[in-house]
Amino acid sequence: MENLIIFTAENFDEQVLASGVPVLVDYWAPWWGPCRILGPVVDDIAVELAGSLKVGKINVEEEPELAARAGVRGIPTVVLYRGGEVAGQALGAQPKGALEAELGLDALPAAR
Repeated sequence: MENLIIFTAENFDEQVLASGVPVLVDYWAPWWGPCRILGPVVDDIAVELAGSLKVGKINVEEEPELAARAGVRGIPTVVLYRGGEVAGQALGAQPKGALEAELGLDALPAAR
C-alpha cells in the first residue's frame, strides 16, 4: 500500500493528467467485495512497476465527481492514463495477468 497514491479532486489533475509516466487508477469502494478482491492485485502491480507506472486509488463515494468524469459506471474500474488521456480501462475483479494484459501493463519495464 505504500506505493499507492490516494487521488482526490485536489491532486488529480497534477498527479494523473499532468504525470510524465503512465498512471493506473483504481476506482473503488471499501465495502464492495470485488473491490477488496482486486485491491491486492493493484498493490502488487504498484510494487512491481514502481518507477514505470504511478498507481493510486479513488474512493468513488468520497470523490463521486472524479468517478463521473471518468465515466465509471461500475466498480471496481481500473483506468490507465497516458499523457493525460485514457489509454485503457478494465471493469471488475480479475487476476493480475489478465488485468495487465488487458491494459497493456505487461509491456512496461518492471521495477528493479
